[in-house]
Amino acid sequence: MNVFEKFFTREGGVSEGIYEGLNCGPGSNDDPAAVEENLRRACAELGCDEDRLLLLHQIHSSTCLVAQDTWTTSERPQADAMVTDQHALAIGVLTADCTPVLFKGTKSDGTPVIGAAHAGWKGALGGVLDNTVKAMEELGGTEIEAMIGPCISQVSYEVQEQFAEPFLERDDVAEKFFMSGKREGHLQFDIAGYCAFRLAQLGIKKVDILDHDTYAMEKLYYSYRRTTHRGESDYGRQLSAIIIRP
Repeated sequence: MNVFEKFFTREGGVSEGIYEGLNCGPGSNDDPAAVEENLRRACAELGCDEDRLLLLHQIHSSTCLVAQDTWTTSERPQADAMVTDQHALAIGVLTADCTPVLFKGTKSDGTPVIGAAHAGWKGALGGVLDNTVKAMEELGGTEIEAMIGPCISQVSYEVQEQFAEPFLERDDVAEKFFMSGKREGHLQFDIAGYCAFRLAQLGIKKVDILDHDTYAMEKLYYSYRRTTHRGESDYGRQLSAIIIRP
């Protein structure tokens, strides 16, 4: 068995208008037929049947589920991370500035364990990455590696000064993930760096960061913040997924 992971962009899809491209978000107001076709295309690239790509109803929580069987898109459970040791079962998260993190590890018999997490600031602070690693370890996963995908970069992520308080209350050294903002009373937050820091605290020795800014790289990525700044009615979501192939 081998593990295949992919951080999809918005390229190669059939959605139009503000969703132009590979919008994989069933929770968006895009044409459902277009989203279905985009997901079909993603499954073809992942090498799995269309009913074997699992998505979540993401709620910015720290909840991680163990996926052992399929569920339909309409039945997707509320959570923000999944792990599995089942082959030919793809697990994915949807993002549009939040941080997608994909995980892979190995059991003592050499078979893989994989994970996928949606780490917005609430989830990252609340422990969604911690719970994902714990769930993988409970499935027997060791030598866990993590890959941080496209998300909003520090230069694009302006927050108010009080936003930093819960991060600093948890870890004094979290100060290094905030720099002076462009406006008075504001800071710039490095969410990818913070996620990597939390993973290092968990003993994850290998953490790769893609370092693509979803806000700035409009041709490649959807961005909730960019949509908000423009006053647009909705936004697309890009897929990050991982699968154990037979």
